[in-house]
Amino acid sequence: MTQLTLGKALNAGLRKAMQDDDRVVIMGEDIGKLGGVFRITDGLLDEFGAKRVIDTPLAESGIVGTAVGLAYRGYRPVVEIQFDGFVYPAFDQIVSQVAKLHYRTQGRVKMPITIRIPWAGGIGAAEHHSESPEAYFVHTAGLRVIAVSNPQDAYRCLQQAIASDDPVIFFEPKRLYHHKGEVDLDSSPADAAPMGVARVVREGTDATIITYGAMVSTALDAAAAAEDDGLSLEVIDLRSISPIDYDAVAASVRRTGRVVVAHEASREAGVAAEVIASITERCFEYLESAPLRVTGHDVPYPPAKLEKYHLPDLDRILDAVDRVLDRPNSLTGAES
Repeated sequence: MTQLTLGKALNAGLRKAMQDDDRVVIMGEDIGKLGGVFRITDGLLDEFGAKRVIDTPLAESGIVGTAVGLAYRGYRPVVEIQFDGFVYPAFDQIVSQVAKLHYRTQGRVKMPITIRIPWAGGIGAAEHHSESPEAYFVHTAGLRVIAVSNPQDAYRCLQQAIASDDPVIFFEPKRLYHHKGEVDLDSSPADAAPMGVARVVREGTDATIITYGAMVSTALDAAAAAEDDGLSLEVIDLRSISPIDYDAVAASVRRTGRVVVAHEASREAGVAAEVIASITERCFEYLESAPLRVTGHDVPYPPAKLEKYHLPDLDRILDAVDRVLDRPNSLTGAES
């Protein structure tokens, strides 16, 4: 095992994919000489050259459109969108072309494109630099949507995404880029869990917290704090949010009978709403209380000084846990 930050693990994953397959090319704004805004592609230009590490103009629609042409030609392009809020100029290309071409050509054309997106908040950034647009892509048939939460998954899932014949939207929680963890650089991809499989990161018996991305760390902090209060909380990292591993989710909910779903994105029509609806369909007779959501607010992402009020935190998650367990909470008051 090697200790790497999540950012360095992504860099190692890209390097390994490019070493293993000459058809892998990476492209995006400032990814070559600069190594990317977050230095995720640092050193790859020197190693693989300008024909495989391509600095592009400031034109997201053109970048993704070029990737479509490369995929048609048999390449496996990896696109970096510099920040989450910059993906919208490429939205038409992604949902109208990338997601549809395999179906439109009756399977004759594959779109093995990976679109990397530094994503979500927690870094005190300006407008369009901290958004959570995942629900748009989850709603688009034909796309896989992955959201990693730790260095090991960053390393392995990125390689799996690049090797996939399906187009993959690959969300990277930017506030975790500097968080360290153990990474097995020598394990075989065949031995790794598929990127579509959810992971129980902490076992528990009283309630289940379901989340993804940077919120996994927050959920684990909440579970640790709850343990001091005599509660046993199970935490599930979805890893893939399209498709979702509902077998793993349902198995946990049937054990605990109570569930909280958390994400940074807005509440209205977010991923949590779909997860809760699907849990209710699959596990209604096992539920001891109504599932609850802990999400961002339905407002444009706030200024940096206010983002702490927008992001779900340990207290908000624990309050939702108290509600599903019918314990005193913010709605009932401490004396209930």
